Amino acid sequence: MLGVEKEMEQEDREKIHFLHNLGVPAKWQLVDVYGLDPDILAVVPRPVLAVLLLFPWSGKFTDFNATKEDETEKDQTVSDKVYFLKQVISNACGTIALIHSVANNTDEIQLGDGHLKQFIDDTIQMNPDERGEYLLSKAGGIITAHKEVALEGQTEEVVLRVMSSDRMKPRSADWAAPDENEPVFFHFVAFVEKEGNLYELDGRKSSPINHGSTSPDTLLEDAAEVCKKYIEHDPENLRFTVVALTAAVN
Repeated sequence: MLGVEKEMEQEDREKIHFLHNLGVPAKWQLVDVYGLDPDILAVVPRPVLAVLLLFPWSGKFTDFNATKEDETEKDQTVSDKVYFLKQVISNACGTIALIHSVANNTDEIQLGDGHLKQFIDDTIQMNPDERGEYLLSKAGGIITAHKEVALEGQTEEVVLRVMSSDRMKPRSADWAAPDENEPVFFHFVAFVEKEGNLYELDGRKSSPINHGSTSPDTLLEDAAEVCKKYIEHDPENLRFTVVALTAAVN
């Protein structure tokens, strides 16, 4: 057990280091959410600014996501206050989920000077496609911040390792336009509250998905209900991970 505890402590330190390397103040942290039942969610530090779901991508999710996107986009309303970024870089879903989480909470998170703040400031007036292209051409500083967490890790592998207790299959270190034939083994999506609605942000989709009413106080619980729907499509798979961006506990 001691070895497991030490590994968990190391992962917690890496989460903190990783987030702060991006310029996020020490008053905010990434924490694991160990279950989606109300009694487990109740122990997660508050406030919760964003929820991130890491799930093992498989054919089971292809039809599910296509149907969900089609049904939602028909009648949904998306606030123009939602910061959304299209993914045009292979295996960068973790990076983009973090950008979505922070960029939609700049009223709460006072970013320090650095590559992430510069990226958000530079792209705030751009459309989602332009932001994706800008990340592709200006990602060097953000990638460097990721690599500093674990010098032996590959950029997106570091994101996955830091934000999940599982050890993921190594990814390519090449940041380039996605290959349609390249398998994606794991994928991140982020959930945020904006103007009283719960938004799912997935850079591979054409737009944010509005899941209906929520509030800052119930964001975690409402996002957990959406996470459960993902899990229902592959219930035998144990490699789902939920992480929350929360206030730091002293």
